[in-house]
Amino acid sequence: MNVQNIVVAGKSGAGKQPRVDVLVQTYGLRQLATGNIFREYLGTFNKVRGNSKTDGLWTDGKFAADAAIRQALAPACAKTGVDIDAAVLGFKAAQYVDRGRFVPDEITNALLAAAFRAGSGKGFVLDGYPRTPDQSDFLLALAKDCGTHIDLVLIVDNEDEAIVARTIGRRVCPNKTCAKVFHLQFKPPTPDGKCTACGTAVVQRSDDTEEKIRTRLAGIPKQGPARYPAPISRWHPHRVGPGNLPVFTDEAVRDSVLAVVQPALRS
Repeated sequence: MNVQNIVVAGKSGAGKQPRVDVLVQTYGLRQLATGNIFREYLGTFNKVRGNSKTDGLWTDGKFAADAAIRQALAPACAKTGVDIDAAVLGFKAAQYVDRGRFVPDEITNALLAAAFRAGSGKGFVLDGYPRTPDQSDFLLALAKDCGTHIDLVLIVDNEDEAIVARTIGRRVCPNKTCAKVFHLQFKPPTPDGKCTACGTAVVQRSDDTEEKIRTRLAGIPKQGPARYPAPISRWHPHRVGPGNLPVFTDEAVRDSVLAVVQPALRS
């Protein structure tokens, strides 16, 4: 089966990652997660953060001119060899991520497009993008421009309190070549807190605190389940899968995903 791209959607912490893993393994796709892209740019900014004077560059939700941001970051970037354009984007993303807010479309679209084009616009499971109607429009236009398409949107549905419990128990392997995801209850690391795949000590993401996840959830409309924004849900096949399962094992997750996805891809 020739699958070009699948979007996995749902609230942050709904349980998307185990479903992404199934799709990657089953269809030979690669995960393209905006969260990972953000963390890469945030990491770049953090290399110069302590040696840069950024006070006054973000006030009441508004940024200073790019020239002012570049001027503030330039000395530290020159000293550390950090790409200043990446540092500027990282600085902008940090102002939202540090406060538990969603990064606005303009910044998110630019980061996603670079990664999508670098992979020729196909072979991806998109995770965490798109989240808004504008991002949906952008992705559809981007795929068309690359001569590809979106085969399916899989929506992972879950209740807010279950999401909070799942998120604060999540741990990740910081080794970029591994990046395996764990949960202290459902899929724990080793007893001494290390990755079962590579042995690296697992960590909690900075945005996986209860305060920040509740802030993100508060920004999502409460009407109905975690349905996906138009126009992707109208223009593309979309299916809803449960984020919570009676038995949470790798086999149970795989069976639940393929039971929803395979009939849709065959139709």
